[in-house]
Amino acid sequence: MNKSRLEAFSDGVLAIIITIMVLEMKIPHGSDWDELKPFIPKFLSYILSFLYIGIYWGNHHHLLHSVKQVSSAILLSNINLLFWLSLIPFATGWMGENHFATNTGISGIIFVIIAVMWLIPDKNIERALKGESLS
Repeated sequence: MNKSRLEAFSDGVLAIIITIMVLEMKIPHGSDWDELKPFIPKFLSYILSFLYIGIYWGNHHHLLHSVKQVSSAILLSNINLLFWLSLIPFATGWMGENHFATNTGISGIIFVIIAVMWLIPDKNIERALKGESLS
């Protein structure tokens, strides 16, 4: 498989994840500035998650930069990573809805799992590049 298809798919998934997060933020019905106060935790959780996804998007771009062909292992490990990244809107919503209460530690767990899952495509690409240099 050509890497441009994988990049386009991954970019699309990440764009949808960000879109879902912003659509989950409900618009206040009042016109007073005080109406925005309950919205602040949701907005802060959105900012943190947006930055997190943006960092992964940039790292993903750099990771795939050196790849010429995508193997099955790279494809499957990338899909696995995208699955875990797709849980961010859930964690973001829960965290914002509960004003960063301690019971929203699920977001931290998801972020740790994503960090570990990042290592799988990273190692698969590293193996593929070593194989290319041997031939």
